[in-house]
Amino acid sequence: MKYTSPVFIKATCLLSLIFLLFSCASRKDIVYYQNIDAVTAGQNANSYEVKIQPDDLLMIIVSAEDPEIALPFNLSIIATQNDSNLQAATGQRTIQSYLVDKSGNIEFPVLGKLQIGGLTRTELLQFLKEKISVYIKNPIINMRIMNFKISMQGEVNIPGTYSIASERVTLIEALSMAKDMTIYGKRDNILVIREVNGVKSYNRVDITKADFINSPFYYLAQNDVVYIEPNRTKVNASAVGPNTSVIISAVSILISLSVLIFK
Repeated sequence: MKYTSPVFIKATCLLSLIFLLFSCASRKDIVYYQNIDAVTAGQNANSYEVKIQPDDLLMIIVSAEDPEIALPFNLSIIATQNDSNLQAATGQRTIQSYLVDKSGNIEFPVLGKLQIGGLTRTELLQFLKEKISVYIKNPIINMRIMNFKISMQGEVNIPGTYSIASERVTLIEALSMAKDMTIYGKRDNILVIREVNGVKSYNRVDITKADFINSPFYYLAQNDVVYIEPNRTKVNASAVGPNTSVIISAVSILISLSVLIFK
């Protein structure tokens, strides 16, 4: 039996178009790091350091050969019921943090108000060492951002806000935390929203081209928001609706009925 009726041919063409609509993709839209063999890593990406921003919570510890001398330069140590398990496991108590105000200042023991907003970690440590060296010989200063976080939105498998322990995270590492992009994410137009000194910037990154490793946005800063835009396939699918499989099944049934009626 041959299916040559006009209805069958039209229905088959319609079904084929639907399948093509949801299955078209090319390698250049999906594959990461294209042309990576021709790319040389730049110095900017390797030397990146985050900058201190308003609302950062900083843990700063000053040490010296004589611990008693360093005590006035450290915030008080507190212990709460919530800290009891940590204290039992580590033998340490919680050290209070410095909150950077909207003007980029902190109140530091002995030294008073310090303007640190916009400084890198290295610059801040050097700045504090110079100030404290007036009182302590060869002070040792450690600093950590306690509330470093980034947000992943859009076409990733697990969107959300992620806390970062290391103060240094790449865009690729952030995508891995979110279990990578879905197949519908636009890999050549990733939006990174960044705020510096109260001013937001909106930046686009193309991770299909390997030279993005030299981009200022290869490393993410604290509070960055990464948004993955849906590709054309996902946008077109939204126009059809969430019941695409039901529609395709209905078309298949119509084709079968058409064959039975017009054979």
